[in-house]
Amino acid sequence: MSKISNVYIRPLTLSDAAELLNLEMRNRAFFEKYSITHPENYWTLETQKELIKKWEQNTKKDIEYRFGIFKINGDILIGTIGLFQVFRGPRESVLLGYSLDQEHNGKGYTTEAANWVVNYAFEILNLHRIEAGVMPNNVGSIRVLEKVGFHKEGIAKKNVKINASWEDHQMLAIINPNDLPSIHNNH
Repeated sequence: MSKISNVYIRPLTLSDAAELLNLEMRNRAFFEKYSITHPENYWTLETQKELIKKWEQNTKKDIEYRFGIFKINGDILIGTIGLFQVFRGPRESVLLGYSLDQEHNGKGYTTEAANWVVNYAFEILNLHRIEAGVMPNNVGSIRVLEKVGFHKEGIAKKNVKINASWEDHQMLAIINPNDLPSIHNNH
């Protein structure tokens, strides 16, 4: 468990399944604007438990790392953040995704969580590059990524199916600063 000023991040466990379902249910309409369409059985406690088990297995396989974002004051689950599609070898990259309870948006919590996860990806997982795709109209999410150090790379046309429609995504990335060549002044 890693604490930061307003939130802490830790892997989700089976004991979090009911709270995860509650988070998803109360934000269903809000999350659906920006995320993939879920099957109807997604909105059950059993499916949330299965997802958590799958995430635990994928972490052991080094292909996915999912965390809950918990508010320190009250110790409540207010969001999720994850690294998925880990590529090893010559690419050493991963995709970043997150969601935060609508009630807690705009308070810096996602920025704190993203900072922690970026450091985790670079310092612990030794990845070279983190990528994220955001619908261009999701200005708040783009701002979060830019605050953490991501740079815009371009628009991926019709990249992800959201609400039965293929949506463009602003692609952003950050490179591990340990992998960048140092600049030496010869003065």
